[in-house]
Amino acid sequence: MNNFIYGNTTKVYFGKGGVKEYLCCLLKNVGDTVMLAYGGGSIKKNGIYDEVTAILQKAGKTVVDFPGIMPNPTYAKVQEGAKRVHENHVDFILAVGGGSVIDCCKIVSAQAKSAEDIWEMETVKRDFPTDFIPMGAIVTAAGTGSEMNNGAVITNEAQKIKCGLMGAQAQFVFLDPSYTMSVPFKQVISGAFDTLSHGMETYFGKPYDNNLSDDINEAVMRSVIRNIRILLRDHENYDARSELMWASSMAENGILKIGKITDFQCHQIEHQLGAYTDCNHGQGLAVIHPVLYRHIYKNGVERFVRFAENVWGIKEKKTAEKTALAGVEALATFIEEIGLPTSFMQMGIPTDTNFRAVADSTNITAGCCKKLTHDEIYEILQECI
Repeated sequence: MNNFIYGNTTKVYFGKGGVKEYLCCLLKNVGDTVMLAYGGGSIKKNGIYDEVTAILQKAGKTVVDFPGIMPNPTYAKVQEGAKRVHENHVDFILAVGGGSVIDCCKIVSAQAKSAEDIWEMETVKRDFPTDFIPMGAIVTAAGTGSEMNNGAVITNEAQKIKCGLMGAQAQFVFLDPSYTMSVPFKQVISGAFDTLSHGMETYFGKPYDNNLSDDINEAVMRSVIRNIRILLRDHENYDARSELMWASSMAENGILKIGKITDFQCHQIEHQLGAYTDCNHGQGLAVIHPVLYRHIYKNGVERFVRFAENVWGIKEKKTAEKTALAGVEALATFIEEIGLPTSFMQMGIPTDTNFRAVADSTNITAGCCKKLTHDEIYEILQECI
């Protein structure tokens, strides 16, 4: 295994009722003014907003609302949030929602403490912030794993770039599976597939020799597959939702990445697709993954064989290549089984989308078993239509 340094500063409160039991106590350690950040307003319909607001008021906090964070948070929204922090002298940010809300708040937290433009600072100067407005998170939609790391995916609409930035990391996070019950079921499955994608994107990264990180990853991927299938039969199964919620965190809290150079080529392609189309992230990954893997599996046969055998339970075929391909096809079949789209057309992405521009602007990753060209990425996108 490669050398590594590991640490995680986020304290997790997992399970039903955690917010009511612990949040008020945690708020004693933060400043007087709390910015409550959320998305389109679903937390007002399902009662979570009233619950959290009451706790904040009981703790004597001045509450500043920051609503309307979109599914693919924009850099303009980040700037709006940072301005609100300054205008209201916010001491603490509480993100309530899924990965998009948490991601936006991470960069708001950084921008609010810096006089520089964070986008230019990170993407051009390659300089990263070290000072942040402290924040916490209450997760209401699982999948991204954003709650236990400092990475954030932000779309710069002016530049048509969707990419990762580094921001604050939540001091504490609440993972209550019951909060996911009101999320539209298609989004639950889309989020769960995002978790599976995170597992695969790490698993197919280098090195390929046997290591503990990959052993754990195989267990996480099998758990995600198993519990998605349980939810398809029983949408409100609390145990399955709890397993998926923790799997989401496990896939992105750094444990599976210990000693690894990750792949994430599929994510890079989907991010740029999202920059041009504002498409659903999990659905985009579902369409791209099998097509991408059919292009590259011969360059990482041994790893794809292990994936086929240890994740999908496929018995050895006549050749290693056939076993490897069987694992890719098992993934493709699973995507159909769980009702996710298998083409851009099914996602409603227009056929006249500038896929050439999407391909040419896609970041090429170091961890992929085959270093793709922009022309090959364009071919993959064409096959996904």
